[in-house]
Amino acid sequence: MRLLFVMDPVSGIVAEKDTSFGFIEAALALGHECLHCLIHQLERRSGGTSEVFAPVTRLAIESGRLVMVGSSVRANVAELDAVFIRKDPPFDAAYAYATQLLEGVRGQTLVVNDPRGLRDANEKLYALEFPRWTPRTIVTADRDALHRFVAEVGGRAVLKPLSGAGGFGVLSVSASDTNARAIVDLLTNEGRQLAVLQEYLPAVSRGDKRVLLLDGKLLGAILRVPAEGELRANIHVGGSVEPTELDAHERALVADVGQRLRADGLYFVGLDLIGGKLTEVNVTSPTGIRELSTFLGRRVSDDVIRWVESRCATPLGVAT
Repeated sequence: MRLLFVMDPVSGIVAEKDTSFGFIEAALALGHECLHCLIHQLERRSGGTSEVFAPVTRLAIESGRLVMVGSSVRANVAELDAVFIRKDPPFDAAYAYATQLLEGVRGQTLVVNDPRGLRDANEKLYALEFPRWTPRTIVTADRDALHRFVAEVGGRAVLKPLSGAGGFGVLSVSASDTNARAIVDLLTNEGRQLAVLQEYLPAVSRGDKRVLLLDGKLLGAILRVPAEGELRANIHVGGSVEPTELDAHERALVADVGQRLRADGLYFVGLDLIGGKLTEVNVTSPTGIRELSTFLGRRVSDDVIRWVESRCATPLGVAT
């Protein structure tokens, strides 16, 4: 197969932690060709037909590092077998434009994750589609409403920007904190910008579970444990990683949410669970497969590439 990875520059890839590196490593080991382009390099033309092009460069792994080999060539994306959208968040205007350009290959080339699914699934808001499994949450720019909500959930909550990633901008808000109003003012841009506020879950001190799904089914999970005195468990901000399993409640959550993910073309997804509650649904560039592979003693990214092989063997390998 010929696989295109629409992602950040390879110079920033950390092999030991990067899920995209894991996918590329598995694909190369299984005999496939891996190609690279940046998100702003996609191009779409129309005039009788609609076609998507990109200048692509072949990827290789040398001395444990991801490198680009040779010169770029202009490729018709519809002639490739699959596209992995692996640009790190945030989901900004450039990201949205790229998904619209890739509409031109839906039904011809498998896109992981599906462009329409990505546009519909803000990683903070999409969790609200599953109220049975989520903590008490409010999304609003109304500062007074946010402060009332903090009181309603016991005097402490967690405030997040809708476009944040990697734990950026996640802040604890307490009714007794003299900085509470300043924090809410900051994240709502003084009432002009939406923010999401969730009840504080004490189980976060023991860590949050990053649960990886492939085509709606469980791949495995890791436990991310926050550093001492830290609210956030994200690896990006110093959280440590431990092996973990899911209990019966969490498996029921995954089975329920997985059906909707699959229907929306969200094939490779990372769910964040705290105390059995779904706090976020990561769809843009989920991470964790390298750590999961270490704990399981096998390369889990092989499962993803084998799944792509099976999907590409059938006509119209994308959801419609």
